[in-house]
Formats: sequence, C-alpha cells, structure tokens
Amino acid sequence: MNGDILLIIDAIHREKRIDKELLFGAVEGALATASRKSFDLKGEVKVHIDRQTGGVSAASERLVVEGEPEDENQVSLKEARKVMPKIKPGEVLSIPLSPDKFGRIAAQTAKQVIIQKIREAERELVFNEFAGRAGDIVTGTVVRFEQGAVVLDLGRMEGIIPHRERSSREDYYRGEQVRAYVLETVKSEAGPQIILSRGNPGLVKRLFEMEVPEIADGLVEVKSIAREAGDRTKLAVWCSEQSLDPVGACVGVRGERVKTIVRELRGEKIDIVRWHVEPELFITNALSPAKVLSVKCNPDTKEAVVLVPDDQLSLAIGKKGQNVRLAAKLTGWHIDITSPSGGKEAPAGAPEGASKMGKGLEKLVGELCAIPGMDEALARRLVEAGFTTAEQIAEAPAEDLAGVPDLDADAVARLKDAAASLLRGGDEVVSTE
Repeated sequence: MNGDILLIIDAIHREKRIDKELLFGAVEGALATASRKSFDLKGEVKVHIDRQTGGVSAASERLVVEGEPEDENQVSLKEARKVMPKIKPGEVLSIPLSPDKFGRIAAQTAKQVIIQKIREAERELVFNEFAGRAGDIVTGTVVRFEQGAVVLDLGRMEGIIPHRERSSREDYYRGEQVRAYVLETVKSEAGPQIILSRGNPGLVKRLFEMEVPEIADGLVEVKSIAREAGDRTKLAVWCSEQSLDPVGACVGVRGERVKTIVRELRGEKIDIVRWHVEPELFITNALSPAKVLSVKCNPDTKEAVVLVPDDQLSLAIGKKGQNVRLAAKLTGWHIDITSPSGGKEAPAGAPEGASKMGKGLEKLVGELCAIPGMDEALARRLVEAGFTTAEQIAEAPAEDLAGVPDLDADAVARLKDAAASLLRGGDEVVSTE
C-alpha cells in the first residue's frame, strides 16, 4: 500500500494540478474517518503518511480527565492508567493502530471518502482560479440549454449565461464557440458556478481593451460606457496626449478595429464619442449623431436642457428614446430635449426630416452633395425619400435605403460608408452599423 499511495497522489497531482500537500491531507482525513467507522473507535483518530516512503501510521487519541468523561473524545484517568500507568490528567492517551489492519481498512472502506475529498479539493481549486478572473473574457463551447440559460464548456468547468445576461440579438447552437464576460464565481451544493454575461457593458469595454493597443497600454482611457445589449452601445473615450485622437484609435484604419468588435457583438451598433470635462461639451458629444444648438446645465440637480434643431429632434431622442436614454447613462445627467418650435416631432413612422419636405429643398440637396461621390440627381432622390442629412443616411438601415430608386446593395454600402466618412471629419463621433 505504501508505494501505491505515493503513486496515486503523484498521478492525481499531475492530472488535476492539485497541490500534493492538499492531497496528502485529504487522504489522511479519509483514512481516519474510515478507521473510526470500521473499528468503532472512540475519540479522535490521527493518521500520518510519510511523504518520502508512503508509510502510514495511525493512533486513537483521547483526552485524560479525572472525573467521568463528558464525550467520546475523553477517557477517565482510571481507564487511561490501565494502558499507561504514569499518565496524568490533561494529557492525551494515544493508542497506536495496527498498520496491517489499517491497510485492509484503507483498501476496503476509505476509497469513496478519498474520492470525495479529492473532488472537493478540485472544486475549491477551480473556484479560487475563476474567483480571481471576474471581469475577464473566457471562451467556451455551447453544450446545452437549461431554462433559458446557456451552458458553456470552459475546459475544467462549465459556465452559465443566465437568460437575463443574454443579448436580445443573439441565438446559440450546440457546439458553437462563444466568448463571454466573467461576472462572478459562486459556490453551490453542486459545486462552483461560473456566471457569465453577453449583455454586460464590461464585455464591450474588455473587447476594446483587447482590440485597441492604446487602451491596453493606458494611452486612451474609457471614461464611461452605456449599453442596451443587442441594440446599441455608447462609449466615451479620452486621451491626455493632444497628438493622439482617442476616437480614431478606437475606430482603427478604415474602421477595422470597431468592425471586429461589432462582428463579435453580432451587429450591435457602437457610438464612440469624445469625453470632455465640461458637461455641456460631453452631453453634446453623447447625443451624436444629432446636432445640438445649446446645452444648459444645472450642476445642483444634474439636469440638462438641450436645444436641437427641429429636424434633429427625432434623431436626438432616438427610436423609442434610446439615443437620449443612453446619453443620460453615459454622462450621468438627466437630459431634456427640446427644439425651437416647442418640441413637436414628426408623426410616428414618418422619415426623420420629412416635415421639411417642400421647404428649402434645394438647400437640402446641396448639403447632401457634400457627401463624397454624391451627385445631384441621387441627392434629390434621397431627399424626396425623406433622407435629408448625412447622419440619417449613415444611421439608416440598409433595407430602407435600398428602397430609393437606382440604389442596389453595393451602392447602399458605398453610400453609407461615404456618409460615415464625412461625419468622421467632425472628429466627435463615429457610429457603426
């Protein structure tokens, strides 16, 4: 048995990466439990395994008391002196157990206890490993679905994406590789659980840290982030070096960096804006791509009243109030949007800017001609269809633009890229589709 113990512990140590001393302690405890049950011993049983030879020694230990024992861990002085005549009260009576008999006990009784101890040690090891990884991104394989939750195989453990942490845009299938954000590691009766998320704003931040070296190196700082998972994220970035454009660094050459993150998020839109210490400027940037006329802030109540042109009101508010809602989360200010006409919006479902049709048509056509590659005929058709600004073209779904005469899928893609390129010239916001 001696050599077997050392071989088994060494094999488990190499396979499971569990500390040897932890394994020795687990085996000693298991053998002590098994021996007490098999021999019906009273008192505590101490077991020691020699780390070099694998030799096992064991003894039953009980505290010597003068009067009647209060529990099985004690023995009366009278009974103790039958074994050790010179023993005194307060000392421990130690009775060695036969190694031969103990070996048979280990082989027959201790196996399940040892397995359980090792399983507990492995779970504790995995728990400690993942407990320190909160905020990291892990990659796992979808193995099953449980009541709306997605279970990922992470290698040594399984991770769970609860339904509340899933993105509304995403569906999953078995065998798919998924990257997820580690929220926390919790202990349960079934073992440690790794709680993951695809909807937490931290996922977007970590993806930018992985994709943008300037963020990873600390040159560009993500000041705040607001997200409605599956739909849109607003990211505020800042850089202390005047020579480095934080927005451009996050976008990358031809938008490749942000496009990589958009693909990972399965088409979720991302607005990257420049953070500013002045709340008026920060709020103005946060409401992009809408244009802002003025911002009045009340620092005491953290409330801001924003005036936008009439034709920008719907864009500033966003679909179902999303743009202003995310801007408020991003800046930490309560934002009220108004316009010179008193805040009247176009009817629901009407194209943004449609109220201006018939007024200054030529002016609108001329403004669209500023988009690279735009000719007057196409600009006129776009205005007639209700697309009156470069922002609307850049933000519009491709299928909406495809309804404009003489615009096929390739032409729509080129047009949206050209409109976005024009907006980036303002250097305040880049919005991805």
